[in-house]
Amino acid sequence: MTDPIADYLTRLRNAIKANHRVVEVPASNLKKELTRILHEKGYILNYKFVEEGPQGTIKIALKYDQVNKVNSIKKMIRVSSPGLRQYVGYKDMPRVLNGLGIAILSTSKGVITNKEALDLKVGGEVLCYIY
Repeated sequence: MTDPIADYLTRLRNAIKANHRVVEVPASNLKKELTRILHEKGYILNYKFVEEGPQGTIKIALKYDQVNKVNSIKKMIRVSSPGLRQYVGYKDMPRVLNGLGIAILSTSKGVITNKEALDLKVGGEVLCYIY
């Protein structure tokens, strides 16, 4: 696997399309930070780190609307890839869906959202857009 972030997003996307409640993803520090941000912003219901085996896994409980059975994540787009990295400065920070979505960045201050990066005035690599 050459792109673990794309694999992470694809596993979430496939679980949402299949209306699964829980999805398991192989763990890494970057994936743990992505999961933490998704939980803080209300895109997923809950998560748990399982330390089994050499790598461990992340169990993610997806968030659905009770009435319409619609997931809170509409779209996840991988921006930067191993073959073409996408970097932005804080002055050129992307706005996702005019501020309704989030962009997740890998910066010198850690993995943060575009709004936090603007407040800290740091740029970095744009990992993905989520809305």
